[in-house]
Amino acid sequence: MDMTSKLTPPGQDTPPRVAILGTGKMGASIAGRLAAESFAIGLWNRTRARADALAVGRVYDTPADASSDAEVVISSLTGPDAIRAAYLGPHGALAAGSGKLFIEMSTAGPAIVPELAAAVAAAGGRLVVAPILGAPSVVRDGKAAVIVGGTESDVALARSVLVRLGSVRHVGPMANAARLKLVANSMLADVILAAAELQVAGERSGLDPQDVFWVLERLVPVLGLRRHGYIENRHEPTLFAVRDLVKDLKFATSLFSRSDAQTPLTSQARDSFAAVESTSGELDITAVIVPYRLARR
Repeated sequence: MDMTSKLTPPGQDTPPRVAILGTGKMGASIAGRLAAESFAIGLWNRTRARADALAVGRVYDTPADASSDAEVVISSLTGPDAIRAAYLGPHGALAAGSGKLFIEMSTAGPAIVPELAAAVAAAGGRLVVAPILGAPSVVRDGKAAVIVGGTESDVALARSVLVRLGSVRHVGPMANAARLKLVANSMLADVILAAAELQVAGERSGLDPQDVFWVLERLVPVLGLRRHGYIENRHEPTLFAVRDLVKDLKFATSLFSRSDAQTPLTSQARDSFAAVESTSGELDITAVIVPYRLARR
């Protein structure tokens, strides 16, 4: 198969067939966006019912089946073990990997990248690492940011798919993209925690909650998507689950500590989110405000 004949700039050819491995919040949003852009979509999820519920494209029983019917395979999974399970083994995507372009979009840390790259190359495929920045609603609107790591030629092939999701930035080798996603999620954690602290502090100093949030949102516009968490103490629907952010912060602080970087704010954020994980793990990350609201005056 001549992969380059299918991966062409928007509007110049029929979009390639795309398989999406993992239909959690982000995978589902990617699937919805690409389907709206006239891509033929195949889906696989460990729990098939979640993929069926999307009613987008064909749902496959195994990653290998999904990969065999696609030119491009996108993975959006929970971590290194989930990536290994989806890619490797007799029913993994690489069983049908020859000639395919794999776009790995999970937040799984940089350590998995060399292992996955070697496996994809051995299977005759190509790989780029392309974590995405933005809430699911932003992805569905095609306004996300995609950080892409890989060779110039492979990124050029992936770009015609990724531009449908938002702006694309090539950041060099594959592992760079994985590292930058950890920087991004660490920044998000630091900001969400600081806003929780200051929202409650402002209220307790006698300010109107709406005025406090108005100021915080002007400084950090991304907070606008989570207004209900800060003002109404309502942490659903979940845009980004506490448990997922804790996982990412553990990857991040481990990476930073190995490079002898000083990250006290991010370490504090990791500990603060971990403290609410047992009771609020499935809730949105704004649940980190709860201990501030419960603290004695």
